[in-house]
Amino acid sequence: MQIKTIVLALAGIAFAACGSRHGHDHPQDLNFKPAYLGDISSTTYDGASDDLLTAGLGKTGLAANAPPAYTDPAHPTPAELRRNAIYSNYRAVLDIAANSGYGTLYGPNVDAGGVAGAGEGKIAGSEHIAYTDDNTTLMVQVPAGFDVKNPCIVTGTSSGSRGIYGAISTSGEWGLKNHCAVAYSDKGGGTGLYTFDDDSVNLRNGVRATRAAAGKNATFAPQLSDAERAAFAAAYPGRIAFKHAHAQLNPEKNWGKTTLQAVEFAFYVLNEQYGALARDNQSHLVALTPKNTITIASSISNGGGAALLAAEQDTKGLISGVAVSEPQIQPRASSGYTVRQGATAVPGQGKGLYDYSTYAALYQPCIAATAAAPGRCAALAAKGLLSGGDLSAQQSDARARLRAYGWLADSDVLQAAHASTNVLVAVTYAYAYGKFSVTDKVCGFSFAPTDASGAPVAFTAEQKASSFATQSGIIGSVVYEDAVGGAKAYNLGVSPASGIADQSLDGFLCLRSLATGVDTVTGAPLTGTLATNSARVRSGIAEVLASGNLQGKPAIIVHGRGDTLIPVNFASRAYAGLNASVEGGASKLRYIEVTNANHFDVFTNALPASVVPLHLYLFRALDAMLANLRAGTPLPPSQVVRTVTRADNTTALTGANLPVIATAPAAGNAISVSGTTVTVPD
Repeated sequence: MQIKTIVLALAGIAFAACGSRHGHDHPQDLNFKPAYLGDISSTTYDGASDDLLTAGLGKTGLAANAPPAYTDPAHPTPAELRRNAIYSNYRAVLDIAANSGYGTLYGPNVDAGGVAGAGEGKIAGSEHIAYTDDNTTLMVQVPAGFDVKNPCIVTGTSSGSRGIYGAISTSGEWGLKNHCAVAYSDKGGGTGLYTFDDDSVNLRNGVRATRAAAGKNATFAPQLSDAERAAFAAAYPGRIAFKHAHAQLNPEKNWGKTTLQAVEFAFYVLNEQYGALARDNQSHLVALTPKNTITIASSISNGGGAALLAAEQDTKGLISGVAVSEPQIQPRASSGYTVRQGATAVPGQGKGLYDYSTYAALYQPCIAATAAAPGRCAALAAKGLLSGGDLSAQQSDARARLRAYGWLADSDVLQAAHASTNVLVAVTYAYAYGKFSVTDKVCGFSFAPTDASGAPVAFTAEQKASSFATQSGIIGSVVYEDAVGGAKAYNLGVSPASGIADQSLDGFLCLRSLATGVDTVTGAPLTGTLATNSARVRSGIAEVLASGNLQGKPAIIVHGRGDTLIPVNFASRAYAGLNASVEGGASKLRYIEVTNANHFDVFTNALPASVVPLHLYLFRALDAMLANLRAGTPLPPSQVVRTVTRADNTTALTGANLPVIATAPAAGNAISVSGTTVTVPD
């Protein structure tokens, strides 16, 4: 059961403070709360009716097809919202379908050694939540089995734009099972749904309130006067704003900082719990420090990128090592190093997220088109951006263009499935990088729920009430305001320039121009507002780039060769090259590339002949990193792990499909780094 929620005042457990002076005539090393933290709420969970990992649902409840019901759907409680947030976030990044490996290879019931048990996998312990002075959410989970004699901390920065529970099933689960504290950050993302029609926001506990009533307790509220809000609501009914896109802060520039702040928060919490009482019988002494505590920066996707950035920016020695999966990381340079696959230099190394997402947003919708709705392909061909006399030929050319830009052939099978995802990324990050207001309608785009005809509609009261738990941090459909006949969901939009249903191509050509600084069709330099907006976006991009300098920290990057959202040539392969050019022989980075793995494990059962889960390899990388830091076990060499797919999803995935990371890979699997050249075998 949920025992109690209090402002943090944990009872001290006698534990000698390392490096402290104990004589009454000497100062004591006191534990101070970081100045950037506000009040801290703490809750203890018993591991039966409620817990840290599954919110009391256990393995079985997390696998249930329907989410837990609310007692009053219009007024869910904070505890109910937390439970449902864990349910939705856990399922969002793992495949829990039958035969996927859930419950046998991974899941709450699978222990730290990889052995599946008959239990539900609930984990007792305490959970501590605080908000920084820039309204980022931080959370620390301390399992009841925290090993104070072998202390460890693992970071769990959220993937995507998710809220604070976004890494619960990835590095969070691994950390809890290995008796580590987990330091989470939503990195300035999270749901933060704002609705114009009723001027309402999410409070920090997920409950809804008006913007005026919420004040500083709002997760997010746009910077608008009441008059501006009312005017926009009247002119654009149903439209919404959300934190990542519309906070006008470019939160990605602080992803490394907020991950480091989460680690400092974890040390504060642990020292309040395990540090001995000071002479004043109120303060606690510092017992756990970076010198006696292992801290692994980890997570996946955007959270993995945040972990790498944190390691680069760590000036206090907080981080011991890094283990991440499919990181969204943007190298500061795309030259000065070479990435080869086999004997051939790869195309597109080191391209940035906004660059390749806007390129994908042009061509992936064509690949996803059907004979009944071929408009995107036809419109691209009419503008000279695609070749081919019929739909099939045009789709083949679209795939060829994506491969020439840097995607691997391994991604071909997933290109159509990623069309809507890259649309969301392109629009969201245009707003974020340019620090645009929701009312700017960048390139004609906004966000709202839509009906079957594509027309914007309002969220229902119950949808708003549950938004903290159900939304991924990118909310609603992308709406094209400039569509012929009025605003429509982008996929149903008719562009003014073509007059056909081309999935709002005019708007995506505009987004692409913001990335390049030139007109996408003519190649002419931008002028006027477009030029100004492009400069804003590219300035924001410059704020988020990675240096490649891990300061000699041991690191393991795991990435799926078939990743279609964050292709390896743009991110991990290029980061390995940049790191080699910066750190040279001092580098302790290892790169593990997994065949048949992609960015979304949920495709494992949908495309069993093409996809295996990457999740297990994050855990194996974390195992290897902990063994290295704790016992000096050598890190595995960089390598390609060659997995085995299934013929269909009636066959269960087993360890035979997912070979281990080799301690001595065969010559045909070894990834080599020679000088500044990274060579990945075919």
